[in-house]
Amino acid sequence: MKVYLDNSATTKPYKEVVEEMIVSLTDDFANPSAAYRDGFEVEKKIKQIRNNIAKTIGVEDKSIIFTSGGTESNNAIIRSVAYLNKKRKNHIITTAIEHPAVLNTVKDLENDGFDVTILDVNSKGYIDIEDLENAITDKTCLISVMFVNNEIGCVEPIKEIGEMLKKQKNKVFFHVDAVQGYGKIDFKLNDLNVDFMSVSAHKIHGPKGIGFMYIKDTSKFKALLEGGGQESNLRSGTENVPGIYGMGKAVEIVFSNLEDNISYIRDLKNYLWEKLSGNIEDIKLNSDIENGVCHVLNVSFDGVKGEVLLHYLEGDDISVSTGSACSAKKKGSHVLNAIGLKPSEIEGAVRFSLCDMNTKEEIDYTVEKIKSHIEMIRLISKRKRR
Repeated sequence: MKVYLDNSATTKPYKEVVEEMIVSLTDDFANPSAAYRDGFEVEKKIKQIRNNIAKTIGVEDKSIIFTSGGTESNNAIIRSVAYLNKKRKNHIITTAIEHPAVLNTVKDLENDGFDVTILDVNSKGYIDIEDLENAITDKTCLISVMFVNNEIGCVEPIKEIGEMLKKQKNKVFFHVDAVQGYGKIDFKLNDLNVDFMSVSAHKIHGPKGIGFMYIKDTSKFKALLEGGGQESNLRSGTENVPGIYGMGKAVEIVFSNLEDNISYIRDLKNYLWEKLSGNIEDIKLNSDIENGVCHVLNVSFDGVKGEVLLHYLEGDDISVSTGSACSAKKKGSHVLNAIGLKPSEIEGAVRFSLCDMNTKEEIDYTVEKIKSHIEMIRLISKRKRR
């Protein structure tokens, strides 16, 4: 049995997504900027997809700008706000558990003369809104907080942060990295005081290399790329039509049954934890099982290196990831360090991330293999210590 439980890294595209991309490469191959009918038809389809995406989050379609994905979106938004406000406001606030696409960008800006505050989180990964409010100064131009953490699945209090920012005397822009939240949490942006948002298609069964930015007020954005003026002059370059078609189809499928999908995945996650905790001793839950996102479960196995377990499972055709997948090997995961795990707990961490394609049968098979491997690894470890 082949089991894929690394859906936070990427998801398998839906069959319909692949088919839609083939259409864009065969029938609808014309340049959307072309003046003749075929080009116009592609442009019209892109406009329809943009409109459909906008409806999923309750905004106007002019606020949706296509990009290559989350990393570009995060960079473009953060750098835009920073450089447009540099002369008057040069302070940026973010958190210790952000994706490297945010953390490395603000650190680069810090080298360029910006003042950066990185907020700590609690043992479940949540920031303290009071700490955030106290960190704001007259020089603060941007706050960047992820909606959902990619390693442990905590859902940050985005609505509460937005409400707090409404009360501020001076305008502070609010950016949300929603790469792990879009399609996994049912939300509308008119309920949230968010100025910018980043999304990647390959986290919702769409293709890689495509995503979008939400920009509340496009007059407050400085383009990262100059060129032919595509995307309302905010992101020049010939559109990635296959990517846009594929993302459009993925969005259509995911949001046609969003609540049921979320409920199904959450039930699977809870089932996985019940099976793990009921069958394997000396394990630690690193995710907030009740309040966290539906699809991410992070667990530490005592006396076992996560990387070793990963490779054992790979031999069983089971794909998972370790908590340190995006971090330097010496220090381990910056997220797990930030929530205060011991070095041994970080070393033994494994992230399981699920989707609507997974089944209980796959979970049963996975837990059976994990139990068998851990018993053997722990036995070998005991013998070596003798």
